[in-house]
Amino acid sequence: MTFGLSPAEWQVVALSLQVAIWATLASLPFGILAAMALARGRFWGREALNIAVHLPLVLPPVVTGYLLLVLFGSQGPLGRFFEATLGLTFAFRWTGAALACAIMAFPLMVRAIRLALDAVDPKLEEAAATLGASRLRIFATVTLPLMLPGILAGTVLGFAKALGEFGATITFVSNIPGQTQTIPTAIYSLLQVPGQENAALRLIVMSIALSAAALVASEWLARNMAKRVRGS
Repeated sequence: MTFGLSPAEWQVVALSLQVAIWATLASLPFGILAAMALARGRFWGREALNIAVHLPLVLPPVVTGYLLLVLFGSQGPLGRFFEATLGLTFAFRWTGAALACAIMAFPLMVRAIRLALDAVDPKLEEAAATLGASRLRIFATVTLPLMLPGILAGTVLGFAKALGEFGATITFVSNIPGQTQTIPTAIYSLLQVPGQENAALRLIVMSIALSAAALVASEWLARNMAKRVRGS
């Protein structure tokens, strides 16, 4: 058996990477803001925000996919809004797959960034403030560099999660070859067809390799960035 991928299988891999990259990039700014709000914020509704951020971790992915279909489908309120204002359609498009992946990966991203922010020594920020630095300068020169390992780790973990997302994606955008079919949904389809076990296995190996590479990259980036921050 050869593990060389066919052109159709490479198309699945390419679409999966496209979806995961866009899902990660689109959710990262919101992940940083949410992590800062949960770590440092003292406001009414903070617990509600915490629940909303982490809810995709405990909800069945099919439920998340159904809610996305109701809200962002062609007849959903948010779906109609984005289509009318930006010409952006989510239902049964790769953009919808990216949205589903972003939401499912969001809690992991926020958690990693929040842990890094919690580890920042407030005394360093206070010292910068006593020297006359503004809040923006303190964040840019003290807080952000110290939490950067967590941001990098959260980014890579979010990417890995997006790459393996299945339940919410197939519920929201179905499993359309060349349009919304990612590695997990392609594996699912192949396993339903007798004689396609080898093709499924090739994609399984590719999925394991990509996920393992993302995790290794996450650890390596976090360690090296932490060394730079400490001045080692």
